[in-house]
Amino acid sequence: MHTSESTAGVSLETPTAQSIQPPEKSSRNQLAGTQGLRKLAARFPEVAELQQLQALVEHTDWLNYFQRCSRLLVAVIEPTTLVLRYANDYFCRLVGVGGDRPSTENPGFLGEDLGNVLNHLLTEADNAAVQRLYRRHLLHLVLRDVYQVEPQDCRLLDEPVMLTLPSPVCTGPRHVECWFRSEQLTITRLNPELDEFADLGLPQMGVEQLERQLADPNQVRRLEQRLNLENYQVEGWLLLEGVDVTDREMMHRITQLLINQDSILQAEKFREVDGQLRSLFRARNSVILCIEGNQTRLFTGSVSEDLDHSTYSLDALQNSHFLQAVQTNQVLAVPDLAQDCHSEPGQKLLALGVRSLLLIPLVPQMPGRGAEGEGQVGERGEWRDGENPPSKIPHPKSKISNSSYPVVGVVALLSDRPHNFDALDCRHAEQLIPAFTAALTDAQRQLMQRRFITNIHPAVEWRFLQEAERRSLGLPPEPIVFTDVYPLYGISDIRGSSDERNRAIQADLLEQFRLGLAVVDAACAAQEVALGQQLRLDLLEQIQRLQESVTVDAEVSGIRYLRDNLESYFDYFSSCGEAAVAAINAYRSACDNEHQCVYQARTSYDEMIGKINSLLRETWERWQVKMQQITPHYCDLESTDGIDHMIYAGKSIDPQFSTFQLRSLRYEQLRAVCECARAAMGLQERYNTSMQVTHLVLVQDLTVDIFHDETTERLFDVRGTRDTRYEIVKKRIDKAIDEETQTRITQPGMLTLVYSTEEEWNEYQQYLRYLMREGWVDRSVERGSVQPLQGVNGLKYVRVRVLPATG
Repeated sequence: MHTSESTAGVSLETPTAQSIQPPEKSSRNQLAGTQGLRKLAARFPEVAELQQLQALVEHTDWLNYFQRCSRLLVAVIEPTTLVLRYANDYFCRLVGVGGDRPSTENPGFLGEDLGNVLNHLLTEADNAAVQRLYRRHLLHLVLRDVYQVEPQDCRLLDEPVMLTLPSPVCTGPRHVECWFRSEQLTITRLNPELDEFADLGLPQMGVEQLERQLADPNQVRRLEQRLNLENYQVEGWLLLEGVDVTDREMMHRITQLLINQDSILQAEKFREVDGQLRSLFRARNSVILCIEGNQTRLFTGSVSEDLDHSTYSLDALQNSHFLQAVQTNQVLAVPDLAQDCHSEPGQKLLALGVRSLLLIPLVPQMPGRGAEGEGQVGERGEWRDGENPPSKIPHPKSKISNSSYPVVGVVALLSDRPHNFDALDCRHAEQLIPAFTAALTDAQRQLMQRRFITNIHPAVEWRFLQEAERRSLGLPPEPIVFTDVYPLYGISDIRGSSDERNRAIQADLLEQFRLGLAVVDAACAAQEVALGQQLRLDLLEQIQRLQESVTVDAEVSGIRYLRDNLESYFDYFSSCGEAAVAAINAYRSACDNEHQCVYQARTSYDEMIGKINSLLRETWERWQVKMQQITPHYCDLESTDGIDHMIYAGKSIDPQFSTFQLRSLRYEQLRAVCECARAAMGLQERYNTSMQVTHLVLVQDLTVDIFHDETTERLFDVRGTRDTRYEIVKKRIDKAIDEETQTRITQPGMLTLVYSTEEEWNEYQQYLRYLMREGWVDRSVERGSVQPLQGVNGLKYVRVRVLPATG
């Protein structure tokens, strides 16, 4: 312990010969002293003198017993040098003083020089804490001896300091709570003229006013910092007392870890908790049995990114110690697993070298426990007074299902030593049950939420979290439904993308067949073989067919044909001269890619489709930010040959939803689609591609109900026949044609609106007028009727040209 000021006693001296002695030597001297007193007592025949000497002997015996056997840490220290003048045996053993001089087995300890020992053992923060505590005692002495002011109700000196130190006699660090006792100290000011507190008027300050100031921690710190320790002389003895609170502190730290927000089933959090548990319980490892419905997961703690775990049914645990701990609702110590193992999880642990277990059942506190007329829970969770347990706690021999039993899981401490866990371990484990139960309950809730909300849109996430919360509490599932929501659907489709891909397939296949023909020509030129000539004619026929047209299966069948009827002969063709080898190398080089075929034209096609899709998606998502500000709504965006979006909005998603927000959202949708059209036109000009993009918005003023079906990959499906009609229209409308002209109702560079009723047209006619005013679309409007779709008729459409951006 060091400070920058010398008088407070922070310089440390080596103790004199009258300082503490080694514990063994000290005990021998005390025993000899006691025996001497007894011999002396035999020389005094007077009863009174004999009684006094016998009392002295008895008193000395008690002092010797305290010196040798007390679990308290006690030491007497010189205040100015902090040299030890007395310490009991336990203090010496724990701190490592009073023993041998430094050696190979005992490096770094400097005999009885406590200051150097503590500086070696304590962290910088702990050293600073001790110095602050010492200065606080000196402040109290200054108030008492210099200013004659001693607050009566002030607990200035009652606060202990918590120290962590590695002890030479313990395997792990020890946590010690320490106090100073300074009642025997006196302090005097060397130069009375130097008063660091003169401006505070302490002599004139009443006791009550001073007590109010000392109740403020910030004020106390300021007073401590003002102390000019060089101007004081301290005399007397300073008593140091301490208590080893390692178990209590470790349990506190485990509890703090458990109650923070991170899931205990996350690898990093599990690793921290596991380390503390292994230290507290002298265990090799810890595992968690998590019970979810009729399934259990055993997390074994072999941590990587995720915890390793095994899944078991509840039936597989019926004869296990895990279930025994749950059924009795008591911490269970299994002395030797090798002598008592009847379940699959137990056999697995035994195979891993586990011999003894400490099982901690985690059962949430149930309402009604301890009420009048019911049994009471004992200290270890057992039921007493002859009462039966509540109906939700089954008899130990009965089976258990999570639907009737509110158990969360079991924490197990594992040891490779039989009979490792004792009654004290059970007591410690019982005190950790509430924190472990809360932590595992929260972890299960987070797992449920993670399964529910993976890729869930933020606007509806709250409902999935709500349902996850219900299920984590053991409540039966409820369907996730949003009723009476307005659908807004739109699509930006790449016109002619299928034809473009077919042309790319045709170009690649023709190139690969021509490279194959070059191989056969080179081989036949070197060695004329009838089969080779026939193979050459087959290749010419395939090339002619590909030049005429490409069928649907040509992409697969053509490559398969080449592999079976050409590439399988490459080993033979390689022996037909250098020209054949060169042709084979050219063929293989052209096919050297992840597709193992010529893929040049299709690569260009894929890149162009990707650029168009990426541009459309980025444009739409940029507008989505603005649209979400109007009203939170669900929006699903899909990319194939273009993009299509599906919006649902209504009061069941946003309670503040209104008609104005609905119409604002509809108008903003049209503006966003127009922006997508402009972006596509700019891309077409920049890359000189023949692919064009069409844009359509489907209007419907009727609401639909949507629900989450957990058996499908889709987040939402519509409910009811009325809502299903809308889904049919969505799937077929992009290929719809005009009833009179028999042409597609969607055209490149134009915005098409499809509607059913005059009311819908009147509303959207107003939006078109606004778009014209803003310069988004041309003032010429084309109208027509949609040729009846399968099961749907009566649809109409309007079409306007999207104008390029000005400026």
